[in-house]
Amino acid sequence: MQNFQNTDDDYLNLALALAGRALGNVWPNPAVGCVLVSGDHLVGHIVGRNVGHIVGRGWTQPGGRPHAEAKALEQAGAAAKGATAYVSLEPCAHHGQTPPCAGALIAAGVGRVVIATGDPDPRVNGRGARMLEDAGIDVTWAEPKMARAAAALNDGFINKVKNDRPLVTLKLASTLDGRIATPTGESQWITGAGARAKGHLLRAEHDAILVGIGTALADDPELSCRLPGMVDRSPVRVVLDRRLRLPLHSRLVQGVPDLPLWIMTGPDCADPNSQRTEMESKGVVVNGVALDAEGRIDLAAMLRVLAGQGITRLLVEGGSAVATSFLSARLVDHLAWFRAPGLMGGDGLAVVAALGVEALAQMPRFHRQSIEVLGDDVLESYVFQA
Repeated sequence: MQNFQNTDDDYLNLALALAGRALGNVWPNPAVGCVLVSGDHLVGHIVGRNVGHIVGRGWTQPGGRPHAEAKALEQAGAAAKGATAYVSLEPCAHHGQTPPCAGALIAAGVGRVVIATGDPDPRVNGRGARMLEDAGIDVTWAEPKMARAAAALNDGFINKVKNDRPLVTLKLASTLDGRIATPTGESQWITGAGARAKGHLLRAEHDAILVGIGTALADDPELSCRLPGMVDRSPVRVVLDRRLRLPLHSRLVQGVPDLPLWIMTGPDCADPNSQRTEMESKGVVVNGVALDAEGRIDLAAMLRVLAGQGITRLLVEGGSAVATSFLSARLVDHLAWFRAPGLMGGDGLAVVAALGVEALAQMPRFHRQSIEVLGDDVLESYVFQA
């Protein structure tokens, strides 16, 4: 690691990098990283520096278990005694399918724990830190800048806990003038290979990917992660299908059960019917969702259903209508906008339809986080500005 100075922040940054490996693969759990460093933990406490060496590293494993701390402790073995544990999220304090990580750290005899940010889960929320302190372990909390970075990494999990819905990332790919298809519907491919590969990486980093039935019917997509060696990181596929129109011979249905498929349909399709029965016989999960005042699937209600099923990070990819609906409902948290260096003009299909904006104050506004160059294309990443 460049400019590594053995400071608390250095080790916490490493813990965050390890946690990032688990994104999209551990729901409903958070993605956590842990680094165990031997040495004099009192030195680290006094000057923010640890002169030892790394004896254990871990991150949350697929499906959410084992936890990061358990993997790091397993790797460290006896060297964990007296070591400093750097964790990207407060260690859990409750018994679930695995014992609490705070208890495991105590049992291993670590001398100090440095926590990047707290866990808002009511079963934790300070209890993990108190367990450690009650056992005589020195607990240090990260400075605000590091805490914000750690919270941002797990903003999907935190959003699910606090707001009962997953984090929503809207992915758009357009020309410079915001067009996604020609008047005849031609759209593949507006962006180049580098941008498409980055889009597949986004899929791997999210728990689920959503499209509308219009996109599903027009494109017959598979919605998997097609990066080499990463098919197993494909997200749950979700389709908004008010009337259960998705064909049984579609690639989405044919990909089940290897690639899970969840259909979000209207309440009138919630009761058993021939189409639903056939869908479910193929392993498709069908959910009846409330409708809004205009007779469309209520997106807020749909997100609550996804949260109830454990989804923490949702990537929305599907078409102008779906993008417009999420933006109109103010349900977009992150925006990933791929731009290709071409112009299509006003006769092309706009990436976003009418939002009903009559005054500048009504515009959804976003704060730009980064710009990434991908060959001739660029990826602009934004967060919603509340």
